[in-house]
Amino acid sequence: MTPATPADARLPPAGAATEEVDPLVRRYLDYVRVEKRLAGRTVELYTADLRKLQAHARQAGVVLTQVQHIHLRRWVAQMHSSGRSGRGIALILSGWRGFYAWLGREGLVPGNPVQDVRSPKVAKPLPKALSVDEAVQLAAFQADAGCGADPFLEARDQCITELLYGCGLRIGELVGLDVQASGQARGWIDLAGGEAHVLGKGEKRRSVPVGSAALQSLRKWLAVRGSWARPGVELGEALFVNQRGSRLTPQHIRVRLKQRSQQAGLATPVHPHMLRHSFASHVLQSSGDLRAVQELLGHANITTTQVYTRLDFQHLAKIYDAAHPRAISDGAGSKAKPAPARLPPKTPAK
Repeated sequence: MTPATPADARLPPAGAATEEVDPLVRRYLDYVRVEKRLAGRTVELYTADLRKLQAHARQAGVVLTQVQHIHLRRWVAQMHSSGRSGRGIALILSGWRGFYAWLGREGLVPGNPVQDVRSPKVAKPLPKALSVDEAVQLAAFQADAGCGADPFLEARDQCITELLYGCGLRIGELVGLDVQASGQARGWIDLAGGEAHVLGKGEKRRSVPVGSAALQSLRKWLAVRGSWARPGVELGEALFVNQRGSRLTPQHIRVRLKQRSQQAGLATPVHPHMLRHSFASHVLQSSGDLRAVQELLGHANITTTQVYTRLDFQHLAKIYDAAHPRAISDGAGSKAKPAPARLPPKTPAK
């Protein structure tokens, strides 16, 4: 996921941070946190978006349960004219729509005023993925110990890179991995079985095959993990830790991966989700099995996975342009058009 631009930052307006949260908003946030078990970051974004809704309602002189379709259309127009992108507005409307759907189920509003409100149309960007050569270059990179590289850090960071690219894990799934399976573990890796067991979005568990290269790097990290901690520090259950024995945070991994990609000589700074995109794109290029990629990524809906068919076609078009003698005409490039993605026939779940 690419970082939002300043115009699209989903933050409350000036002065809203100190405004008291409406009791209905507080109840809804408790609902999504406890009953729906949404991730902490998602709840933070919902909080910011609903504070924004409160501010708009206050300026319009209406309470939240009296907001109408006409109010929302005006607020969308205001956000758009202030420079917020269609994607940013769509994310905000999604949070508002969920809030009013919950109010409806609670019998507090007669209908959902956000239901038919649409954000300005924007082209859906393709996910950014590395080429196969770039991904392998990054995964195989090893810093020279003679240049002062810490062998413990190298073992850990290479293992992280191999698992992100080799299994297509989300960063939250990666940091949630424990050394051993237990009733409290959010995830773990079965070395003997060659499988990663993770807890994904919506608290849904799935198992993902782990390749031989990733297993090899994992064994190397486990062999040095215990001796890397500072004297007197007891390591917890987390698979990936720092020298203080604390579980690594997503931000720590983002920084380390960006540094590693630069050291490996890649022109593009790499973030964890780019490796997930690369994993999906490369598996689809090789297999053509969209449903298998859906299962590996843990997507609830195959339409989410279909974006990789567009990425796959882009890859094929580049090969065609470079290799076919009749591909380029009058400097205009290939005239090929992407064929609509066709789903494979449904097969029984295994």
